[in-house]
Amino acid sequence: MELGSIVQLLEDKAILVTGATGFLAKIFVEKILRVQPNVKKLYLLLRAADDKSATQRLHDEMIRKDLFRVLREKWGTKMDSLISEKVVVVPGDLSLEDLGLNNSVLRDQICNQIDFIVNLAATTKFDERYDVALGINTLGAKHALSFAKKCVRLKVLVHVSTAYVCGEKGGLILETPYHFGETLNGTTGLDIYAEKKLVEEKLNGFRAEGATEEEISLAMKDLGIERTIDSLAVGYGKGKLPFFLGDLKAIVDLMPADLVVNAMIVAMVAHANQPAYDHDMIYQVGSSMSNPLRNEKLPDVGFRYFSKTPWINKDGKAVKVGKIMMLSDMDSFHRYLAIRYLLPLKGLELVNTALCQYFRIMYLDLKRKINFVMRLVELYKPYLFFKGVFDDMTTEKLRLMVRDQSGAEADVFYFDPKCIDWDDYFLNVHLPGVVKYVFK
Repeated sequence: MELGSIVQLLEDKAILVTGATGFLAKIFVEKILRVQPNVKKLYLLLRAADDKSATQRLHDEMIRKDLFRVLREKWGTKMDSLISEKVVVVPGDLSLEDLGLNNSVLRDQICNQIDFIVNLAATTKFDERYDVALGINTLGAKHALSFAKKCVRLKVLVHVSTAYVCGEKGGLILETPYHFGETLNGTTGLDIYAEKKLVEEKLNGFRAEGATEEEISLAMKDLGIERTIDSLAVGYGKGKLPFFLGDLKAIVDLMPADLVVNAMIVAMVAHANQPAYDHDMIYQVGSSMSNPLRNEKLPDVGFRYFSKTPWINKDGKAVKVGKIMMLSDMDSFHRYLAIRYLLPLKGLELVNTALCQYFRIMYLDLKRKINFVMRLVELYKPYLFFKGVFDDMTTEKLRLMVRDQSGAEADVFYFDPKCIDWDDYFLNVHLPGVVKYVFK
């Protein structure tokens, strides 16, 4: 499979991007406009009621962000003209059939013009409501595929998800697709329409009982947990996370987003150049095979960064952090929690009752911290004890194609994780970014 010029192939091509205001999608859109401004059109599917609100979201959540600074500096006063000429905002909803496109003229225009679809719409919250997660992550993928089949010029549909959709199995996880009817645990009978019906019945039941929206939201989150790294950094940096558990030797698969986007573009172009090539292809764009990062690195770089650059809280005070205590299994975690926190909390509750709620603020603060840690443990446990390594042999073939490119394209679309120095990445890129954009 030959790659050819990536930039040249993107010229005069129309691309539909779903989840357009999401993290990866914004990086993808910026990259395309920067390296190939002669792209024909970028249709950006946004969840919005109408064109006006969709356009407002485009500017507020994308164009005005720091990510587009280089593009703004390059185009100057012509930036608005570039956006109006190349970008078409599409108000819609991936959780609905036909992407929720009410404008039949626009829908037909997209179906007749599109060369590529990049499906990036997803919710990545670990504790998302089950109805929301099912609608976007499951039915949304189905709706994107159904819509793609109507696009007469379509060359490639790229669907992007986290590699951890593999479940909790360990060992070497191959780049092989699941086929219709297969499930992660090897059982049969998974029916997304039955799941959708279950959600509808649950929602109708809650509303019939007069439940509040907050109660419904919590119930849907609990349902998601029943059916199913930056929060850690935030908790630690704010002084709320003095301990955590996990297998220190376990490998966590991490990949900078700009390298992921490069891989997406390269895969898109490679398959467009080879119509007969197997399109049923999985690319695991990760680091666990080529440049493994172990859990033991995370508390170390966190301590080094926040000790040197402490977070300043809303009172203007620097939050001091200590070395985090790592616990290797759930039994040791529960023992530590009971001795260090639950017993003092119970004692404080009794004293507080006897003294007419004198220590109420202290009691609530300690209880909130415990609940915070318990929630993180529940959400991250499958990942902190994950035993899998993601094979990237197929992805390596793409990397070799880029490596063989002559000139600037080899550097512009490089995505080899072996180039990453994890200490430098965390201390100078990732954690400063978390503090700037995630800390609140």
